[in-house]
Amino acid sequence: MPISVDITRQLLSFNNGDIHREWPVSTGLKGTGQESGSYQTPLGQHYIRACIGYGLAPRAVLQGRRTTGEVWTQDLHAQQPGRDWVLGRILWLCGCEPGFNRFGSVDTQRRYIYIHGTPDCEPLGVPLSHGCIRMNCDDVVELFPLAGYGTKVNIHL
Repeated sequence: MPISVDITRQLLSFNNGDIHREWPVSTGLKGTGQESGSYQTPLGQHYIRACIGYGLAPRAVLQGRRTTGEVWTQDLHAQQPGRDWVLGRILWLCGCEPGFNRFGSVDTQRRYIYIHGTPDCEPLGVPLSHGCIRMNCDDVVELFPLAGYGTKVNIHL
């Protein structure tokens, strides 16, 4: 599997045989789970359905998978406490396992589960997200060209 997300270690690994890299991540504060509305990170086999953010600044703000025209700063962050920031790049995930992480109320894609950038002030290595897999902005920019459409992703404990 080119991308492996280890929930226990809060670590994303990329390995295509030629390149091996690892980065700290932050997954769901509420743990792991498949159900829509659970705010949990889904487990199992996935693939990247869409790559969003080509050419954007590493800290460009995205909302609804579109750029807002903003670039994240500490000041902007302070003005909007509690905002769930999606920055720089989005790797939108789709489940591969019908009834487990695909279709119905357990559909990863319909839950809008992404690998995406997070503000510099947000800690990594601890579960704090709303279900997505958060990465440092510079790290997700580094991962982005390595992991295109169709790249396999395994999310596991």
